[in-house]
Amino acid sequence: MEEVLSKIKEYRKKKGFSYENMAHELNTSASAYRKIELNQTKLTVERLVQIAQILEAKIEDLLDLKANSEFNQTNNENATGYQQQIENYFQENKEKYEKIEQLYESRLKDKDAMIEQLQKIIEKLSA
Repeated sequence: MEEVLSKIKEYRKKKGFSYENMAHELNTSASAYRKIELNQTKLTVERLVQIAQILEAKIEDLLDLKANSEFNQTNNENATGYQQQIENYFQENKEKYEKIEQLYESRLKDKDAMIEQLQKIIEKLSA
């Protein structure tokens, strides 16, 4: 996660954006945005997408995924090299994909908890 946040900070500085600029674009406070960069607040997938759009950066670049790898398959008896390239690509980026999955699952749990709370409030108001 530190690598991702470091990339975000790097891109933000290249663009000449301050915490305040980013916060304004994200409709949040500067201190709330700063906490994201300092890893004091969870970086959600949705927020990562928003930040990438603001910074005009590809998510793959922020996540430091090696999306530029080219895979060429040849139809011959020795096609194991191609499979090895795919396996290497997967292993190199496995942690990042798992982190994205964890962030997504965490957001789903947050959503479910919020729905449950709202349903309880509705029940109380209806009674």
